[in-house]
Amino acid sequence: MPSRANSKVDLLGVVEVLHEYLTPALCAGVFDDIRDTERRRLWTLERLAGFWTQVVLRAPTSLTHALAEATGGGSSYPQVESTSQAFFSHCQGMRPDFFATLFEEFRRAVASGEPARFATAHRAMADRFAGVWVADGSKLDAVARQLKVLWDDRRVPLPGSLLAFYDLRHGVLARLVYSPDAQPSELHDAIAGLDDVPEGTLFVGDRLYGVPKFFAALSARGLFAVARRHGAVKLTKLKLLGKGRLDGGEYEDWEVTAGTGQHGTPQTLRWIRWKKGRTIRGIVTNVLDPRRLEPAEALALYRERWKVERLFFDLKEVLNLNRFYAANRNAVAMQVYACAIIHTALRVAQGRIAKQVRVEPEALSVPKLFPKVAAASACLATAELVFTATVDANPGIKLAKPDWRDLPFASTRLGEILVEKRGPHRRKRRFCRARRIVRSLPRSPRKGPD
Repeated sequence: MPSRANSKVDLLGVVEVLHEYLTPALCAGVFDDIRDTERRRLWTLERLAGFWTQVVLRAPTSLTHALAEATGGGSSYPQVESTSQAFFSHCQGMRPDFFATLFEEFRRAVASGEPARFATAHRAMADRFAGVWVADGSKLDAVARQLKVLWDDRRVPLPGSLLAFYDLRHGVLARLVYSPDAQPSELHDAIAGLDDVPEGTLFVGDRLYGVPKFFAALSARGLFAVARRHGAVKLTKLKLLGKGRLDGGEYEDWEVTAGTGQHGTPQTLRWIRWKKGRTIRGIVTNVLDPRRLEPAEALALYRERWKVERLFFDLKEVLNLNRFYAANRNAVAMQVYACAIIHTALRVAQGRIAKQVRVEPEALSVPKLFPKVAAASACLATAELVFTATVDANPGIKLAKPDWRDLPFASTRLGEILVEKRGPHRRKRRFCRARRIVRSLPRSPRKGPD
């Protein structure tokens, strides 16, 4: 790996993915399909998508500053001869369906054009299903009280919540649902989102999804799931399917009836219980044939559930979805789905880089890769503007455009974007009341005379 760590890594892949899949034809087709009474304006769907994706990449201090560049000319933002008031008015009146559908079409184009490069350890198991998706929900971070509409309300203002279906093998969002409701029913929204999921897809979820109601909805649509057992659900053992030793512990694989019928039809499931010392793990699944999903595969697959948590971290902390630029729901939805588009492009580029340097995609760090990609994107936009100005300043002279990939900003070393593995001696943090007490920084020790 030391020699491979010096390998050259291309940073312009995200920009290429955006231009390759987020095309003017795609934006125009989505607008024509979704429009009802909306008029065609200077801020077209294509320009809005380009503007918001640049906002995600560049993280400006405010939308006002970004709009000043977009309407003033000479920047990487889409150039629109309009006022900032027209932009905000359009954001307030444009339904979230436009950006939600745009992300869905972008994701569908990416899925059909890119191979599955992630989670290669589960390749054999995943080939037995139409797809493997991890489901989870998350609330968006609170909106800052500097917004005028929040001055007189002491409640914690949340701009909404997210429900994500994460495609384990492709490493991208398979589905993202934004709800302006800060306290939605995650299970209800998940069931509502199953209607157009490909038949034969396998879901992975936490204990919220390990209930008969969810499994009944799955079975009606030809879908499957692996979920943690919900403690409130009664399980009645029917038949022992197998038992043995696994990962230093012992497991039992039972066919059970889940539920009592008081809140729905009881479901026939498999209950896989693994125990090692005091550690006990219990998962349930409606894949009743152990040959299609072995106990070891089911237990290993459930451990991949944390990747959807990592996805939320990347959206909020890496792509700055913990900071909102506008207070209305439509603008929040635009920012959310723009982040989803950038995250998808970033993961596709991550998979391409991994193939180029012959490492697993998970070995690359998104928090390390994205800032370098954002900086390279800004430098590329500046270089394009300078070249265009140079051509305009030399009429009649044919100038050759440089290969931007040869410039320093377009690449980095592999060693700079690799994940750093945690050492064996990790500090354990526990709750401490003293951490709530405010204190100042200690004084620097005063040096005595030499």
